[in-house]
Amino acid sequence: MSLKITVGQATHIGSREENEDYAGCVTPEGSVAQIKGALLAIADGVGGGDAGREASEYTVRGVLSDYYATPDTWEVPFAFEKILTAINRWLLAQGSARRDMAGMATTLSALVLRGARFYTVHVGDSRIYRLRGESLQQLTTDHVWDRPDMRHVLKRAVGLDQHLSVDYADGEIAVGDVFVLASDGVWEPLGEKAMHELILLHREPQRIAQAVVETAIKRGGQDNATAMVTRVEQVGADSLQDFLSGGKMLRLPPKLKRGEGIDDFEVLEVIHDSRVSVLYKVRQISTNQILVLKTLQPTLADDAVSQSCLLMEEWLTKRVMSHYFPQAIPMAPGQRSCLYFVMSYHEGATLQQRLDQGQHFSVADVAQIGIRLAKGLSALHRLHVIHRDIKPANLHGGADGKLRILDLGVALNPWSEASARGSAGTPSFMPPEQFNGALANEQSDIYATGVTLYHLLTRKYPYGEIEPFQHPRFGDPVPPTRYRPDIPQWLENVILKAVARDNAKRFETIEEMLLALEQGEMKPLAPPAVTPLMERDPAVVWKVFALLSIALNLLLIYLLVVGG
Repeated sequence: MSLKITVGQATHIGSREENEDYAGCVTPEGSVAQIKGALLAIADGVGGGDAGREASEYTVRGVLSDYYATPDTWEVPFAFEKILTAINRWLLAQGSARRDMAGMATTLSALVLRGARFYTVHVGDSRIYRLRGESLQQLTTDHVWDRPDMRHVLKRAVGLDQHLSVDYADGEIAVGDVFVLASDGVWEPLGEKAMHELILLHREPQRIAQAVVETAIKRGGQDNATAMVTRVEQVGADSLQDFLSGGKMLRLPPKLKRGEGIDDFEVLEVIHDSRVSVLYKVRQISTNQILVLKTLQPTLADDAVSQSCLLMEEWLTKRVMSHYFPQAIPMAPGQRSCLYFVMSYHEGATLQQRLDQGQHFSVADVAQIGIRLAKGLSALHRLHVIHRDIKPANLHGGADGKLRILDLGVALNPWSEASARGSAGTPSFMPPEQFNGALANEQSDIYATGVTLYHLLTRKYPYGEIEPFQHPRFGDPVPPTRYRPDIPQWLENVILKAVARDNAKRFETIEEMLLALEQGEMKPLAPPAVTPLMERDPAVVWKVFALLSIALNLLLIYLLVVGG
């Protein structure tokens, strides 16, 4: 079930020479509506000359276009934070560079309606109201000075200051909800009582918008008056939750053999068969295209968590558009009869398979793998997604020479359910803080990248192999040159910084690690400092101190006896 709304808007110049208000909306259809939702925005510009109008129009047009260009994995506040920071910077630059645009700024009140929720984005003194049943509620707070003589002076606006502070809020929507976005030229002359009565008087959003604007002008409003109104006709389902719910209705397929078929696919061979998942190399009969079909073991038919992870992996794979990841193949509703998804096939092998086959990775090989892996993770982190299971088994070296990151099944992202936010990954590649209950973040992937490079070079782990359910103690990592003396100092320093026990001593971002790998010996990092024994293992220090104390006391006793 999809969200359905009706929209209306009206504006009046009032007694001003120019209308500095600007409003607009985007009501997409299909998958864009499910993922991004509908967006309504209103702005009231300030500044001399044409500055106010340019500020309001540029800001509204900017958010209406840029919001739909942001990655699908970005949540609404995060997307608007990025968009408005850029718009704010542009307005400030225009005001500084052009005398006629000095002081240009604008209010902004935006509303996103998606699935079963609404999101508000607000700065300034335009307002957003919601009528639910007979009750009218103001959803925004005016950013003006709290003095009678300065209540028209903005404390916050887009383009007013280098630091832009924006209010974000969200909540559930219901059938019949009416949202009104209004400039101060509407709400100030009307007052809340008249606004409430006018919204109740009409049902159609266009009639409401016209009524509140016309009445505001008739009541002596001198300012530009603009209103945008939307009514919720049908509540939709959250796009991801709807996707997960629909997928859970599908049963898992039985184990398939070569030559057997499922829907439009013929199995050519089994690529991977683990305790949890099965991957088949398949041929799509209708297109003759070679693809990979991923599903779960039939024994997990009642495992809702594993099924959710598979569906989440498909959902994320469709949204990570980078050549460092396999690409999911879109499938129309009803095209599959079982729970699986299909992605692009690439000849080659995982790095773990190559290790198992006895391949020796040279220093140059590992440095290039590190650079490509860092670039892939950079693309993932920009989408606000944490992989959480980087290791050689999840890195595919293609026959085309490209490195691809596999398995987003446990990836942490803004839509992860609370149950999925706990510990995940392979113990030997997990950072120390995760064993103490810390949530994975970008540095978790950085740590796993360092362990991966270490393992490819030495076939060992910097802190030793860690078994599941083990709670290890971390000292200083063993330098990889102890096992491979041919490793250059610059590469060892990069790896040791990535796998530092203290996350404050690691690279802050994957881009910083990428730069260190690309610069190599031309600009080497300083070697990490050795942790003092007192910090590394205070218990050992105290034991040594106690033994020395006992020995000293025994010596004193011996001397007293001999001297007596």
